[in-house]
Formats: sequence, structure tokens, C-alpha cells
Amino acid sequence: MINYQRIAIKTFATTILAIALSLLISSILVPPLGGKLAGAGLIMTIVCPLAVAAPVSALHHLSSERLRIAKQELISAHEELKKTHSELLKNLRRDYLTETLNRQAFFERLSEASDSGEAGGLLFIDLDHFKAINDTHGHATGDYALRKVGLLLSNLTKNTGFVGRLGGEEFSVFISTPDPKQIAQFAETVRQKINSLRVIAPNNLKIHISASIGISICQPGFNLNDALLEADEKMYIAKDKGRNLIVS
Repeated sequence: MINYQRIAIKTFATTILAIALSLLISSILVPPLGGKLAGAGLIMTIVCPLAVAAPVSALHHLSSERLRIAKQELISAHEELKKTHSELLKNLRRDYLTETLNRQAFFERLSEASDSGEAGGLLFIDLDHFKAINDTHGHATGDYALRKVGLLLSNLTKNTGFVGRLGGEEFSVFISTPDPKQIAQFAETVRQKINSLRVIAPNNLKIHISASIGISICQPGFNLNDALLEADEKMYIAKDKGRNLIVS
């Protein structure tokens, strides 16, 4: 919004300054030329800058005010555009349901970890008997369970790695540490935490969730496909052995 009070104050100050300068210049030049700064001459000395400076100054300050507002609006629009762009990029990389990385984004992060020489553990996590939850209690309940698992894994990896949903009830986690014991401990924490989750179905029944986990130990410069294949195969071994297990 245009601040007309600001414009009026600036116009008044500019006009007073113009009159003062006009009087100063006249007082310096008129006497040596044999004239007197009085009467009609004095009036013209005041009226001329008043007639010229006031409207010109008002127009100038009005234009400046409009430019200031336009600049603020442009900055605001730019910030909003940056925010929208950032949100768009985030949404493109996130799984809409679990708020974890989506499949492509997870593989990109995993590739970056390999290229940067990181060592760590790759966990392939599959929720046990998840189809039965959807079939018995509905997909809304299944989606709620997936969101809870996604939030749990995100919290567990906040300072140690990253997590992605690869599809369906499958998640994958990369924990950045070269110590196999720490990786195994982390995997056990994941298994226990998932096993402790409770989801309430619409009929008020408590739904138990468990997961089978396969681990691949990743050395610096590890091959993505080999690591994923190994973790996936070990996850299926955990399934075959009775589920709710870790195979490393």
C-alpha cells in the first residue's frame, strides 16, 4: 500500500530545501548585480521553487514509493517461488504415504554414499504378513501402519543414515558406520521397535507388526546392485526361517 503520509513529508522537506537554496542563491547573486532581494523579487524567489519543486517532488516520491512497493512484492514473490520450488523438489523425492525417501531418491542417496567412499550397513526390511492386514482390516489401516513404520525409521536414522520405501511394505535403510557390530545392534533396535508398534484397527483390535530384515555390509566404494541383492536375499532367508528375524 502506498504511504501517502511518507510522500507528503518528503515532498514538504524537498520543497522547503528548494526554497532555501533559491533564497541562498538569490542573496548571493542579486546584490552584486545591483538588485534587492525584496518585494516582487523575493516573492518570485519563493514562489518559483514552490511551484516547481512541490509537484515534481511529489511525482518523484510517488514513483519511488511505487518502485519500493514493486520491489518488495518482487522479493516476496521470489521467496515464495523458492519455497514452492523447494517443496516441489522435496515432494518429488518423498514417498507420499510414509514421508521417507521414495525408491528413486533412495537409490540416488545410496549411489552418493558409494561414490563418496562411505562404509555402512544396508538393511532390507519387509513387514511380515502385511497383506493379511490389508485384507482383514482394510487398506486404510494398512496405510496407517506404513506411516507409523516410516516415521519410526525416519526417527531412528535421523543422525545415522537415511531410509526409503522401495514399494509396498518394503523399506530399506542405510546406516553410515564401518562397525559391523553397530550395524547389527541398529538392525536389532529396528526389529524390536517395529515389533513393539501397535496399530488399532477400526474394530478396536490391536494389530501386531513385525519385520524380517536382511543386512549387507557395505565397504567403501560398494556396488549398489550387489549390496541390494545381498540384503534382499538375506531378508528372504529371514522370512523362510520364521520371520521377525535378522539375517546378516
